[in-house]
Amino acid sequence: MTVRIEKDGAVWTVIHSRHEARNAMDPDSAEALYDAFRAFDADDSARTAVFWGEGGAFCAGWDLKHAASLSGADALDPFDFPEEGEPPMAAMGPSRLDLSKPVIAAVAGPAVAGGMELAMWADMRVMEETAFMGVYCRRWGVPLIDGGTVRLPRLVGEGRAMDLILTGRRVDAEEALRIGLCEYVVLEGAAREKAEELAHDIARFPYSCVQADRRSARMQHGLSEQDALRQEWWNSKIEVTKGVEGAARFAAGKGRGGDFGDV
Repeated sequence: MTVRIEKDGAVWTVIHSRHEARNAMDPDSAEALYDAFRAFDADDSARTAVFWGEGGAFCAGWDLKHAASLSGADALDPFDFPEEGEPPMAAMGPSRLDLSKPVIAAVAGPAVAGGMELAMWADMRVMEETAFMGVYCRRWGVPLIDGGTVRLPRLVGEGRAMDLILTGRRVDAEEALRIGLCEYVVLEGAAREKAEELAHDIARFPYSCVQADRRSARMQHGLSEQDALRQEWWNSKIEVTKGVEGAARFAAGKGRGGDFGDV
């Protein structure tokens, strides 16, 4: 199996292990990752996932050796978007899934082409200082079809996104941090540890509130400010009543001075 799950309480680490191909995505891996993240979303005991590529590479993109064996546009028919209803699995696996729980990408080595799209699918990205991204598929005329043209402008702005999309150039970790393409840069070999630390931090908070705020932040794209504010209210109204209990704990002395250690 090229994909396995390691569980530590409410945190699942989904591991792609095809290191002989720098974790390039073949059909078996794509399906296994898709199934793993659907299982994570469906399991009530799971709260946060870490997505990690074993062997020093997050993902080198779609397996071009597999792509070279395909014949014509019909090869992509299984991935076509229907007019209505839930979309099928994407060529890169989970990149079309709209999960109800957060995923943190732990990025070592290359996260390029489709691998960059998978990293952007996650809610947050932790990159090792030697890791890098890039639209490397630019060289071969392979388009971004796993969310790259949608998520990259939302993360870094249209101008920077156009630079990266059109040139296909390499983006090292420090630049990724500077432009908002990742949230943390850590020492080589430390991405998984840091991502799991963040995942445990998130998992311990009152979880329906975490989900509500995450959902509202994701749903506001494309809405006017007033429509987004309305959506935020109706999305989160019920959580305010639950928050009264948290306010009582604060009044009793918990969490003073911004202390997150005992909530």
